[in-house]
Amino acid sequence: MSARHDIPATGANSVGTPPSGGTPPEARPVEITATLPTGPPPAWAVLQRHLFDELDSAWRLFGDRCTEPDGRLRFSGTIPDRDGADDFYEAFFNWPALYRLGGADDLLPAVKRHWEGVTAQLTELGLYRDEFERGYDWFHQGEALLMFYGICAADPADQRFRDRARRFAEQYLPGSATGNYDPATRTLRSPHNGSDGPRTGLGPQWDDRFGHEQRGMRPYGLPLRDVPGITSWDDLADEDNAVRMGHAMRDRLGRGDTAVDLAATALVVNAWLYDHDPRLADWVLEYVDAWRERAAAVGAMPDNVGPSGEVGEDHGGRWYGGHYGWTWPHGVHSIGAATLVGAISAGMLGRADARLDLARRPLDQVWEQRRTAMPYDTGATRRPGWAHALGLGEGLTVNALPTRVGPEGWFDHQPAQVAYWTWLWWFGMRDEDRARLDRVREHSGYDWREVHAFRDKEEAGHEAPWLAYLDGDNPGYPERALRMALAQVAHRTALMTAEDADTDGLDLHKWQRVNPVVTEVLTQLTTGAPQTLYNGGLPLARVRYDDLDAARPGLPRDVAALVEHLDSTGTTVQLVNLSTVHTRRLRLLAGGFGEHLITEAHWTGGGEQYPGDSHDYHLPTGPESEHSVPVDDNGLHIVLAPGRRIRLRLDMRLNVLPFAHHISPTTFRRAR
Repeated sequence: MSARHDIPATGANSVGTPPSGGTPPEARPVEITATLPTGPPPAWAVLQRHLFDELDSAWRLFGDRCTEPDGRLRFSGTIPDRDGADDFYEAFFNWPALYRLGGADDLLPAVKRHWEGVTAQLTELGLYRDEFERGYDWFHQGEALLMFYGICAADPADQRFRDRARRFAEQYLPGSATGNYDPATRTLRSPHNGSDGPRTGLGPQWDDRFGHEQRGMRPYGLPLRDVPGITSWDDLADEDNAVRMGHAMRDRLGRGDTAVDLAATALVVNAWLYDHDPRLADWVLEYVDAWRERAAAVGAMPDNVGPSGEVGEDHGGRWYGGHYGWTWPHGVHSIGAATLVGAISAGMLGRADARLDLARRPLDQVWEQRRTAMPYDTGATRRPGWAHALGLGEGLTVNALPTRVGPEGWFDHQPAQVAYWTWLWWFGMRDEDRARLDRVREHSGYDWREVHAFRDKEEAGHEAPWLAYLDGDNPGYPERALRMALAQVAHRTALMTAEDADTDGLDLHKWQRVNPVVTEVLTQLTTGAPQTLYNGGLPLARVRYDDLDAARPGLPRDVAALVEHLDSTGTTVQLVNLSTVHTRRLRLLAGGFGEHLITEAHWTGGGEQYPGDSHDYHLPTGPESEHSVPVDDNGLHIVLAPGRRIRLRLDMRLNVLPFAHHISPTTFRRAR
């Protein structure tokens, strides 16, 4: 029998204790029994359970072919100082999420073994110290930490990971021995930071020289566009120019704070979720508010702050131009993700929508510069990804937004990255943000109902058809999306078996390309949430589940779930037990961390005549009746007899209870 993850007791009279102290009175969780016969199983439910089965086989194959017995990846090469650590963890980034959704029992210990093996491997390669990145930018550190955040959420009782979460977060607090944070200026002292503290410069591969032969960086253009005598990429063919560019990058991009550092807030909130230490919360709010004040002062979301705390200090007073900022290399792709991580992290600490203005600003900035019926931009930096994702070909036109800005103005126009507007609306559920999302759809110039078969390393990008489904405009999405996900697993598995598993040299992305675990569609359909923000977001959900009989997170075996609608007042979810012989019991929890309050539950009952008389060859039907029950809790229990289903409309008050890693079976009963 595989090892099981222990969760808090969920018996009828179990009691939860708020992290802030005090013990609520004993209360029995509301229990609802499904009575409607499933009848012919819906296709989406059969496909969903089939996907769980295929994923169980696929991750085991990856482990056999691509990893060593201690969990590390099969890698015999060397990597440059400060580069590539994130790629090792990214091969497993969504494995903890699969376990939390309902993956195999032994997936969790396997994920922990891979994390520890990879961490030891990166320590041996010189990139990690004290189990943490020695110093790199937070665009990449956020990617690397998804696996860690997922483990903490899946098993908050594991003391080793709890201690790590606290130790990692402490590195960014005022007074830390690392010195990463300057409380006087409310800044991180360097774009590259970590267990070694602030590390000046961007690493020897760029600090000493930045030459034209770096083909992978050429599409993004010049890192700095105001270095005298260097006006084009070809100018970097001159060795003196290459050296001057490298030194300018070291002296200007390699010091001070940058907006992508906002992703560090999720690291600190991840630790706060264990015990609600106010020191951790205070730092997050202080750091986020510092960036909000700077944005308000300059009238735009800045990407750089100099050592003295001034915006534009190293960039001629300009609010753009910082490392991994508006000008180079990714623009809104990096700024949008970082501000969302920062705003949502602050929102998890209380008043969930109060600081979303931090994330609204950069999205509004690019929206104001939109273009309609723009010719297909063959030079757009991320064109291969979005062109394939939207089914676009040469000669077509798209409606586009600029993604970057430099001294010459806005440039690099591409279709809107729908995920960012989705997260902005989804987390706060504000009407103004829904209006923003609706405008993006109206302006997009393509059909949001189409499900295009693609998968990139972020394993996201299908927000548009999912949103259309939630709006009642795309009813076939669950089945089509699940079929697509099954095809992705088959494709990745075929790639894995067709290629050599070993990775040499600098092909550090190979493992990501063959990682067969897919969770985007399962996350959308079962939890009612978008795929986790790839550059460092925490694993959120509108609803999630615990298997009461197995005492572990995730949907029980044979059970399929489908979130059919969500809004600011509640959620509609359907649950189906496909087993013909086993009763399944689950707890439905409101929110990924128990943050929502279910005020009332409504459902349809019936099936009193089932199974009927054996002499009758027809499936029996009978009268249905509507039921409601007050809940006043962040969770309830569902009993699914063999071959039964239920559709629940849950009235909710969103984000009124404390987010917490340790979720009690009854609500904290204390709204903020």
